[in-house]
Amino acid sequence: MPHRPFLCPAAAAAGLLLLSGCASVTERESAASGAVERFEAALRSGQAERACAVLAPGTLEELEDSAKRACPAALSAAEVPAGGAVERVDVYGRQARVVLLHDTLFLSVFPDGWRITAAGCEPRTGGLPYSCEVKGE
Repeated sequence: MPHRPFLCPAAAAAGLLLLSGCASVTERESAASGAVERFEAALRSGQAERACAVLAPGTLEELEDSAKRACPAALSAAEVPAGGAVERVDVYGRQARVVLLHDTLFLSVFPDGWRITAAGCEPRTGGLPYSCEVKGE
């Protein structure tokens, strides 16, 4: 008879909660704003390679493809404004928007944490989506 592993229902539920990122809203907001702060600090200190490490894979790929150069050079050339202080964090499931004094960034959560999917974003009028300097597909 084949061996079937026994999984405790409580352990399975705890594992699902952990994998689905069901931390409290405050924890998710803090983690998202922390990713933005790491990105901003790296970008402002001339450490574009560290800033690139916070980008989502699709965003990194799109940036490099559109600029026809590696991320550090492409990101340094992009017109991402110095964002300033965090004013607001909105988390919707696995997505987040972090509004800074002079910028808005969008993020998604990945297995290794929050990653930036768009930066250098400005709202447009008429209910149109944001216009972003750095974005993924």
